[in-house]
Amino acid sequence: MKVLIVEDEKLLADSVKLMLEKKGFEVEAVYDGVSGAEYAELGVYDLLILDVMIPGLNGYQVAQRIREKRIGTPILMLTAKADLEDRINGLNSGADYYLTKPFDNRELLACINALLRRQGAQVDSVSLGNTILDLSTATLSCGKSSIRLSAKEFDIMRILLASGKNNLSKEQILARVWGFDSEAVENHVEVYIGFLRKKLNAIGSDIRIEAIRRLGYHLEVNQEA
Repeated sequence: MKVLIVEDEKLLADSVKLMLEKKGFEVEAVYDGVSGAEYAELGVYDLLILDVMIPGLNGYQVAQRIREKRIGTPILMLTAKADLEDRINGLNSGADYYLTKPFDNRELLACINALLRRQGAQVDSVSLGNTILDLSTATLSCGKSSIRLSAKEFDIMRILLASGKNNLSKEQILARVWGFDSEAVENHVEVYIGFLRKKLNAIGSDIRIEAIRRLGYHLEVNQEA
């Protein structure tokens, strides 16, 4: 399960991140609303933990922007504001649950588990053209042909599928797959894009990874005449 935390109190964000990682979640944390919206709009997260009072865009605005993009990721909104009107605003903006600070980690975990259960059957694959990416096994398949992806290949492919025809720059891919603190460089992205192209070709996929100079990469489906 992938969780995104959007919280400007870094100590709180990092402590929640560590706690969830110990529970087996894969967690990323960002510290402002603009970055939070950009990450969430990729559609690759199973849950969003969102603070209300954050710089750039506030939590209400982030939630509204995500819902306007028709992204159904469950949103757990965190805030020190406990007034009824604040809770109503949070729910109306697209949040699924509203947890006030300070909170006990056990309560946070209970809320997270409740939201994930509420989703019911989880989406376990995504597809484009004649190709399916199995999210539980990191396998690309086309008809009877299939091939296993490495962890980095899987992350890049999932992000590209979630982004549709929107270009992802090398910098965006580096940040989301390798992380902000990584020493990886743009050449790493190019190498893994090359690996993915070979694997797509090997299984007879009609997907191609299109490169646009200075803009990045997106997926296209080959249209046969």
